[in-house]
Amino acid sequence: MAEYAFDTLTERGFIAQCTDENEVKDLLANKKITFYIGFDPTADSLHAGHFIALMVMAHMQRAGHRPICLVGGGTGTVGDPSGRSDLRKVMTDDIIEHNCECFKKQIARFIDFSDGRALMVNNGDWLRKLGYIDLLREVGAHFTVNRMLAAECYKQRWEKGLTFLEFNYMVMQAYDFYKLNGDYDCVMKLGGDDQWSNIIAGVELTRRKTGRAVYGLTNRLLTKSDGQKMGKTAGGALWLDEKKVSPYDFYQYWRNVDDADVKTCLSLLTFLPMDEVNRLSALKDEKINEAKITLAYEVTKLVHGEEAANAAQRQAQSIFSGSTEDMPTLTVANMIGRKLLDVLVEQKIIGSKGEGRRLIAQNGLSVNDKKIADVDETIVDAEIVVKLGKKKFYKLIKGE
Repeated sequence: MAEYAFDTLTERGFIAQCTDENEVKDLLANKKITFYIGFDPTADSLHAGHFIALMVMAHMQRAGHRPICLVGGGTGTVGDPSGRSDLRKVMTDDIIEHNCECFKKQIARFIDFSDGRALMVNNGDWLRKLGYIDLLREVGAHFTVNRMLAAECYKQRWEKGLTFLEFNYMVMQAYDFYKLNGDYDCVMKLGGDDQWSNIIAGVELTRRKTGRAVYGLTNRLLTKSDGQKMGKTAGGALWLDEKKVSPYDFYQYWRNVDDADVKTCLSLLTFLPMDEVNRLSALKDEKINEAKITLAYEVTKLVHGEEAANAAQRQAQSIFSGSTEDMPTLTVANMIGRKLLDVLVEQKIIGSKGEGRRLIAQNGLSVNDKKIADVDETIVDAEIVVKLGKKKFYKLIKGE
């Protein structure tokens, strides 16, 4: 049963790099292990970039392995420099704690925590208690500065300067693996491929400190066929929190992915059998829309639940057919007489007035089928249908 994990991750295209691949295959085929993935609380919601990690955890758990979901209450005080050209904003302890709690609720949609099948831990519980001299003596002796400076995760920080604060991040992540190995017999760390340097650091520290065999495995990042990161919208990141991105907008994002990205998304972000993934992704021309509708529904169901996915699909179908019955509807107080762009920004239909001006310049904004040409257009009706681009519709109704 456990062999299914590595085979599934390989077949579906998850695996990027792996330490001791033959040993990892043998381990997963013959033993149920404990592994972990870390999530730093840089915001109050996970986003599409975290989606693959959640799916990897779920596949591993379905194969009988035990996940540890580590939230970074400690590492979050420093911030990961990987892939960054600037220093992350320093967060207060209250914000970090709040973000960790938000993560826990979202992760629970993917992972079964009942009866000890998975654990949720916070590295703030041990990292915040470490004395600086203790850390230097216990961990520092196992790291060489020249090896650390050669790590891929630090390269983008050279031009603006790598702070000593960020330089310690790799050491803190490595200590997490060592700690989890001792406390929970955790023998594998998983993460995105941009975390390879940090994962290797944890593997090497744990092996040197304990003499035990531990392993690392990275998954590919969520990218489009042209190499660009997937999950970016006009308003920013594609968040998994419905308060930041509505289930309908979330559904529409996946409904409108490029044809070339359909197979990747179906493979990585759904639990559909690969036979069905291959059938759907082989569809051509207009028929590929069947695959995109299936993708949008399955992904929205995973993140927001079946009821929300059904509602989003009904809204999309009604809009396509010209009906306004199931269109996303917002009630706006004192709507009449206000500038349209002000209301759209307020209701988070667009991210900024600048975005609205660009839509108008591109003839991409309509009200009740009338193209809007004036950036100072005001609302005159008590009920309007706003169209953004070709496929986004919202009904606004005057409230009290």
